[in-house]
Amino acid sequence: MHSPIVIPNVRAVIRHALPNVIEGKVIPLLLFVGFLELVGTVWALLVALGWSLATVGFRKATRRRVPGLVVLSTAALIAKTIAALATGSMVVYFLQPTVTTVVVGVTFLVSIPLGNPLAQKLAYDVFPFDDATKSHPLMRQFFVRLSLLWSFTSLVNATITIWLLFTQSTTTFVLVKAVLGPATGIFTVGSTFLWFWAKLSRTGTPLVWARRSVPTPV
Repeated sequence: MHSPIVIPNVRAVIRHALPNVIEGKVIPLLLFVGFLELVGTVWALLVALGWSLATVGFRKATRRRVPGLVVLSTAALIAKTIAALATGSMVVYFLQPTVTTVVVGVTFLVSIPLGNPLAQKLAYDVFPFDDATKSHPLMRQFFVRLSLLWSFTSLVNATITIWLLFTQSTTTFVLVKAVLGPATGIFTVGSTFLWFWAKLSRTGTPLVWARRSVPTPV
């Protein structure tokens, strides 16, 4: 019998992350799309930015922790809005995250031969795996494959995004892009998990779901 792989409490992680995603990503996107046809591009950008800044300001004023995702989203939105307002070009506004996607894809790819897959680093930042699970050879294979596939899907995502940007309307671009990002992410993680599950079955490695999060060293 192979040593088990212990998975931390995923539900707790999802419950913790979901409000931050809604607050930092979903609401600004809905505000931008909703106001785009009503008041035009410039004001739609300012409304979305206003929400993000108000979110940070409210949390600071009430002495609540500002989630990292909200901070990163706000900083990115500030940079994109300034660029769009300065140039008057929505191409500049929407091309910036596409460039980021390309850089992320290349980073995932480069991290593999360096011996430290980026997917592994990100996972360990979120999930408190125990030491035995971290050192399990199947976990290493999983993160290498995930990093490789994430690199590929990021580059595909960027290619489709550029095509949409130069061939479709702004509204169509925003709506399709909002679906494209999560779809490629689900495909990347989902297909890798299917491989991982099949590998566990072939090797007879048990998978244990922890009822409590594994404590991490201070």
